[in-house]
Amino acid sequence: MFSNIKTSKANKEVVSFLTNKLALGTENIIARIALAYSLSLEHKFNVKDIKDAGGKEYSEKVLFGEYTDYYIALICMHYGIYATDRDISRYVKIHIDDGLELLAKEFESNRNTTGFEFIASKIDQGLISM
Repeated sequence: MFSNIKTSKANKEVVSFLTNKLALGTENIIARIALAYSLSLEHKFNVKDIKDAGGKEYSEKVLFGEYTDYYIALICMHYGIYATDRDISRYVKIHIDDGLELLAKEFESNRNTTGFEFIASKIDQGLISM
């Protein structure tokens, strides 16, 4: 599918900030959360919206671990494309960058919120909307 994904240069520091702030694990965990957060808000992008690639680099295995197929399936369902689509990696990158920016804004305005509280509140909101 892809070999490496790089965040935007601006998000290189955001990944470190969120990793330290949320204390939910390594930087790849924060990137996974960012991707899922962006997708959960139903943001859709054009592949031409892709930002620079001067930031944190992740291999497919490091980024998704053994769950690559699940994350790719989320992208495919969101955009109505097949897993063989040549733009999969671009969509992954765009959503990681979008999610990182959104998370950074959220935690800048809610400095006392912990990573666990954030995740629990999003789960709660999702359950309420069901």
